[in-house]
Amino acid sequence: MKGDGKPVSFIEDCAVPLEHLAEYTERLTRVFEKHGTRGTWYAHASVGTLHVRPVLDMRRDGAEKMRAIAEEACAMVKEFKGAYSGEHGDGLVRSEWIAPFFGPRLTACLGEVKAWLDPRGLMNPGKIVSPSRMDDKSLFRFRPGYRTDVPATALDWSEWGGYDKAVEMCNNNGHCRKFDAGTMCPSFRVTGDEMHLTRGRANTLRLALSGQLGDEGEEAVKSALDLCVSCKGCKRECPTGVDMARMKIEFLAGYRRRHGLTTRERMVAYLPRYAPWAGRMAPLANSASALLKSALGFAAKRALPKWRRDYFADRTRPDRGGGREVAIFVDTFNRWFEPHNVRAAIRVLQAAGYRVHAAQPLTPGRPLCCGRTFLSAGLVEEAKAEARRTLQALKPWVERGAAVIGLEPACLLSFRDEFCAMLPGSEVLARHAFLFEEFIARELDAGRFSASFTPLAKKALLHGHCHQKAFDAMPAVMRVLKLIPELRIEAVESSCCGMAGSFGYEAEHYAVSMKMAELSLLPAVRNSKDALVVADGTSCRHQIADGTGREAWHVARVLEQAL
Repeated sequence: MKGDGKPVSFIEDCAVPLEHLAEYTERLTRVFEKHGTRGTWYAHASVGTLHVRPVLDMRRDGAEKMRAIAEEACAMVKEFKGAYSGEHGDGLVRSEWIAPFFGPRLTACLGEVKAWLDPRGLMNPGKIVSPSRMDDKSLFRFRPGYRTDVPATALDWSEWGGYDKAVEMCNNNGHCRKFDAGTMCPSFRVTGDEMHLTRGRANTLRLALSGQLGDEGEEAVKSALDLCVSCKGCKRECPTGVDMARMKIEFLAGYRRRHGLTTRERMVAYLPRYAPWAGRMAPLANSASALLKSALGFAAKRALPKWRRDYFADRTRPDRGGGREVAIFVDTFNRWFEPHNVRAAIRVLQAAGYRVHAAQPLTPGRPLCCGRTFLSAGLVEEAKAEARRTLQALKPWVERGAAVIGLEPACLLSFRDEFCAMLPGSEVLARHAFLFEEFIARELDAGRFSASFTPLAKKALLHGHCHQKAFDAMPAVMRVLKLIPELRIEAVESSCCGMAGSFGYEAEHYAVSMKMAELSLLPAVRNSKDALVVADGTSCRHQIADGTGREAWHVARVLEQAL
C-alpha cells in the first residue's frame, strides 16, 4: 500500500466462535470508522479467525489509534470467549494482552516457568512474560523524530510518493524468507543470512536513509545489495510489491557519482558502445578477453562469451506482400554473441506470414541498445541516452500499430519497466513491446498466427528467466512450445540461475553464483540427459553450459527446428 498509512498487524490474529464472527466483524468495522481508518481484510472464516489489519500512519497518530483499537478489540474478543492470538503467536505486539485472557494466577505461573528456565532473561525477552506496552514507541520502526534525507533521485519514484516511501513499502512480513516455489530471494536461499534478503535490504536502506546507521550507512547498503541479482522476484512475489532491483539501481546511481567505477565495471557497462568494433575483430577481441580475464577480476573457471564473426548485421529484407509488419529489437547479446537466435526468430515469424524488420537507429551509427548494462552499473544517465535513441527509433513503428518483439527478457522487458521510470512518454512503447513468445501467444488469440510445425518426439526441459517470471510471461512460453506436436515440456521449478548478467562472471561472486544454480537448475539438467534444454536468457544459457556442459536453446531455435 503506497503512502504513509500502512496495514498494521496487531489484531490480525483474533479468533472468535464462528457464530459470533459476523457480529464481531461488523462491530470492529465501526471501531475502525470511529478512529478514522479502515482495515484490510482476510479470514479463515471456517475457524473464526479474522486477519484484519487497520491502516495507520505510525509516524504520526498511529500509535494512539492502535492502542485504542486494540483495547476495544480485546474487550470484544473476551466478550465472545475467543482468543486474542488464534494462530500467529503473541510476540511483542500481543504479549501485553495475555494477562487479560489468562488472568493473574496463570500469568504468574508463566512468569515462574520463565524464571526457572531463563533466570537471566536472555532468551527472547519481552515475549509472553514481562512484556512491554504494545505502543512503546522505542520498539517502533518509525520512532519519534523519524525522518529521511533523500537526495535528488535518478529514477522517477512518484508512483510511490518518493524513493523513501518505496523503501518503506516493506512491512517485515517475511514472505521473502521462503525456500519453496518461486524466485524470491535467490541470495538468501544460498546464504540464509537476513542481510541477503529483500526484507534485510529494505530495512538497511531505510535505516541508512533515516540516518540511523550514521557514517557507515552507505557501505552497509552496498554490502546488503552486493548479492542482489536484480531478479525482480520481489516485484512480483512480495505481498507489498517491494522492487529491490529498481532500488539497487537508484542506490548505485548515487554511489557511482561519488566513487566512480572500476575498470571491470566500466568494461561491462560500456559493452554496447564498443561491441561494433569488437565484433568486427572477433578473433582479436576473443584473444584479448582471454588474456585480460584474470586481471579484470573475472572468475578463472568461467568462459567469457565469444564474439562472433557472423554477428547479426541488420540486413533483414522483409518479404513484399500483405503480411503484418513487426519490428524485431535485436539486443546486444544476441546480436554479437548468439546471432543464430535472431535469425531463427525472423525465420519463424516470416514462416507465419509476418513482414519482419530489424529495428534501426534513426541516424547511422551503432545499433540500438536498451541500456541494461548501464542500469546494472548504476549509470542511469548513460542508460537514458540509450533509451532515448531506442524510443525514437521504435516510436514510428508503434505509432502505426506494429509490435516490437524482443528475444532477451532482461532487455525487452526494460521497455515495460525501467524505461517508464526514466523517460516520460515511453508508455506507448511499453504497450507494444512483447517477448517473442508473448507476441505469438497474442497472435494465436487473435487467430493470426499461421505457421505449422512438424513433430519433435522428445522432452524439452524449460528454465524460465527471472524477468519472464516477474512479468508473468512463462505461460506464453509454455503455450508456444506446445505448438510443436509430440514435444513433451517440463518446466524446472527453479529460482535464479545465478549468472544474472555479469554477476556470475565476477571472481568474488562465482561460488555464490554456482550455489544458486545448484539449488535446482543444474541438477535438473543433469538428470535429463536426453532432453532438449530450453532457456531464453543469455545468462541462463551460459550458466547451464558452464555448469553441465550442455547447450541450452532459445525457444526461437526450437520452433525453427520444427518448421
